[in-house]
Amino acid sequence: MAGPSEARNWLEGLVRDGSLGRWMGRRSPFDDEFVDAGTSAAAGKNWMVELSPIANIVVRRCSKVLGISMSELQKSFDEEAHDNVKHPQRYARNFLEFCCFMTLSLSVRATAHLADKKFRRLTYDMMVAWESPAASNLPSLNMVDENVSVGAEAFSRIAPAIPIIANVIICKNLFEVLSTSTGGRLKFPIYDKFLSALERALRRLKSQTASSRLSAVRSLRGEQVLEVGGKIASQPILEHVGRSTWPGRLTLTDHALYFEAFQVVSYDKAKRYDLSDELEQVVRAEVTGPLGTRLFDKAILYNSVSLLEPVIIEFPEIKGHKRRDYWLAIVREILYVHRFINKFQITGIERDEAISKAILGILRVQAIQNMNTSGPLCYEALLMFSLCDQLPGGDLIMEALAKLLCLRESDRSNSKFNRRMYSMSSVSMISNLGFLSGNSSSHLSEEGLPVGEISVGQLSFLERAVKESGDNYKEVVVARESCDGAKVNGIDTNLAVMKGVARLLLCTGAHWYCGFRYARTASKPREARS
Repeated sequence: MAGPSEARNWLEGLVRDGSLGRWMGRRSPFDDEFVDAGTSAAAGKNWMVELSPIANIVVRRCSKVLGISMSELQKSFDEEAHDNVKHPQRYARNFLEFCCFMTLSLSVRATAHLADKKFRRLTYDMMVAWESPAASNLPSLNMVDENVSVGAEAFSRIAPAIPIIANVIICKNLFEVLSTSTGGRLKFPIYDKFLSALERALRRLKSQTASSRLSAVRSLRGEQVLEVGGKIASQPILEHVGRSTWPGRLTLTDHALYFEAFQVVSYDKAKRYDLSDELEQVVRAEVTGPLGTRLFDKAILYNSVSLLEPVIIEFPEIKGHKRRDYWLAIVREILYVHRFINKFQITGIERDEAISKAILGILRVQAIQNMNTSGPLCYEALLMFSLCDQLPGGDLIMEALAKLLCLRESDRSNSKFNRRMYSMSSVSMISNLGFLSGNSSSHLSEEGLPVGEISVGQLSFLERAVKESGDNYKEVVVARESCDGAKVNGIDTNLAVMKGVARLLLCTGAHWYCGFRYARTASKPREARS
């Protein structure tokens, strides 16, 4: 392992032969800054011997954004961090996280940060530095060329600090989608493409909300328009109620589903199916066909106690049912976030925060769709409330999230360190990106709601709940495979089945019902799931 002097000599060598500027010019718009960093290292100024060269460069960028010198940042960290966070073996990475989280908390307050190429590059370089933070992690040459990539753990630590990019619950699933074509490592061009797609999805969302024909109804309730379908003749949407069928336009907001039947040259008054009320509501995949025949797996069934009969919304397409699957996922996400709100009796700004998390999840799904990724997408895996409805132990994650949402400033330590280490809230993010969600967003302070999913040097209780649920899910999969293998092989069937059942019960513990529901639902055909 290299030490601080070797790391400095490495960077000084690159400066002397001019290689640093050439290499960094291929991967970053900050090539002059990299050369300056090398010069500073040679002069022994503005350089931390505990950090690797790439970590030093990232911290220098952070200090410029924050308007605080590196020495002041280090002094603040040393004074405010707990001793276990400053342990020598973890010092470099934890200090790097401290600088990154503070910088991101400030940077994301700018309205146009998502379109800022410097911001995109900096957030990615933070992930690169996170993997090799210490001076002993002397980087190889491929750390500074176009072949650089980052792994799931680095992405999962940095990305959730930027609410629009990811959250703790879905970040690993999102990473898998983004890194599928690059062997499980995320490269900057794909990351940059995703952020560009996110920005386009955001612009589309604001445009749809501003131009919606439902503006009178929507603005009265403070609703955001999330998706509109049926406007194009080649992609019709049909509503079936009893024996009646009408083509029309379907609109999803963050509170309800609206259908406007088409009548020659105009639309009927919109029917509203409220997803936010505490009703016995069902949204599931449905099979339709002419004259009552069940031929086409391309529809959604919606029912509640307020309706005399179910409503079936069909999404005709020549091949497959991708369009239906997308609509089913985003409608359920809105239904599930309101179930979460009602269950835990969440109100006020905390309610807006929960809804904002669902909105950002739908934006991510739209961005992934716009990237034209190869292979089918499991939309539910990218939507946090839908995912928790399926995961064993998902109810524990929801309990942790409810606790986090209701965590007040007075409930935490009064130290500046703890106050600053909480990431910006989703509702503040949505407000700063140019539109408001809900009725209480206008009461936000400049600092934003103190809600965070991550903290320096340790797992938050939400991260621990997600990790536990993920471990339980793996155990459930192993248990089911054991049972299936016993059926196929016919060897020690009873013993294998009992072991599988015992494993299933142990891994889900007191929440066995959630695991059983997942196993049962996963084994059913799509049209039979509710």
